[in-house]
Amino acid sequence: MIGGLRIRVTGGELELHTRRELEAELPEAGSGLLYVGARGTWYPNRGFAMADFDLQFSYPQGWTLVATGKPAPLATLAGSAKSYTQKQIDDLKNPPDWFPDMHPAMPPVVAHGTETLACGSCHLPIGTGHDESAYLAALPAQYIVGQMADFKSGARKGFGNMPAIAHALGDDDVQSAAAYFAALPTRPWVRVVETDTVPKTYVNESNMRVKLPAGGSEPIGSRIIELAEDEAAAIARDPRSGFVAYVPTGSIAKGQTLVTTGGGETTACTACHGANLNGLGATPPIAGRHAGYIVRQLYFFQNGNRSGPSEAMMHNVVARLTNDDMVAIAAYLASRQP
Repeated sequence: MIGGLRIRVTGGELELHTRRELEAELPEAGSGLLYVGARGTWYPNRGFAMADFDLQFSYPQGWTLVATGKPAPLATLAGSAKSYTQKQIDDLKNPPDWFPDMHPAMPPVVAHGTETLACGSCHLPIGTGHDESAYLAALPAQYIVGQMADFKSGARKGFGNMPAIAHALGDDDVQSAAAYFAALPTRPWVRVVETDTVPKTYVNESNMRVKLPAGGSEPIGSRIIELAEDEAAAIARDPRSGFVAYVPTGSIAKGQTLVTTGGGETTACTACHGANLNGLGATPPIAGRHAGYIVRQLYFFQNGNRSGPSEAMMHNVVARLTNDDMVAIAAYLASRQP
C-alpha cells in the first residue's frame, strides 16, 4: 500500500490503483495477488479494517511473499559477532539478538516466546520497536500489565497479534515481560522531519513501511510517513538503527499548542503525562515514541477500541480531535526527547 493506494505488478510494470478502482476491478475487493517475478508471489495480508481511510497510513498491513529462487546469504552487522539467515531473522519466536550487551538478560517470553511469539521480535530486545509496533522501554510495569489485561478482556482491541498473544500468555510471563521492559532505559529513536513531499513507499511482508524500489516522491498530504534510517538494518532488526518520521509542514508547532495548552480543543497532555511528557506514576511516557503508533492510539481512544477502566479519561480528551489534530500531536510528541 502506498498511502491510500494498493500496488499491483504485472509484467514488470508497477501500477498504482486507488482502493476503489481496484475493488471495482477485482471481485474479491482488493485481495488479488501481487506477482513479482524476480522474487516470487505476493499475497495481501488480512490487515486491520480502517473505518477512517484518512488515517490508513498509520495502520501497516503488508504483503506475504512466497519466495522463489536461491536462499539469501547469511546476514551480518558491523560490530556484531552474530550472523543469521533471513529466515532466522524473521522467526518471530526466536528473534535475532545482535548485541546482547545492549540490554540485560531477557526472560524467556521476551527472548524466545513460550506459548506465543517472542516479545523481542516486534519490540526488539531494547524495547524501542518499529513503526508497526510499540516503543515499550521504560513504560511502567503496572501500565503494561494493565494493557495486557485489556487485550485479554477485549476492552482494548487493535490490529496485529496482541489480542491473541494476551490470551496465550500466563500471568507469570506477563509480569516478567512487564518488569523487563519497564527497567530498560529510553534512547532517542525517532527523528522528525517536516516536509511537503515524501518518498513513495509500500508496506512489506513484515508490515514495515519501506521505500518503493523504483523510487519517486509524492505529496505527504495529511499523513505521517515513518521510515527506517537504514532500511536494510531495520529489516535485519538491528537495534542501533532508528527511524525518521516525515510529517506535514507546520504540524510540530500545531502539535505543541495542542499538547501543552489543549488549544481550546482538548486537555493538555502535560496535565497527566508530566511537564516533560515522560510520564507520572502509572501514566505512561509519550515523548519520543513512534508517531504512527501515537496516531493509532488516539484513533482507538476516539472510536472506542480502547475502552478499559484506565482509558475513560482519554475518551473525553480525544472527543473533539480531528485527524489533522492527531497527526500534529503525534508529530510533536515524537519530536521530543524520550
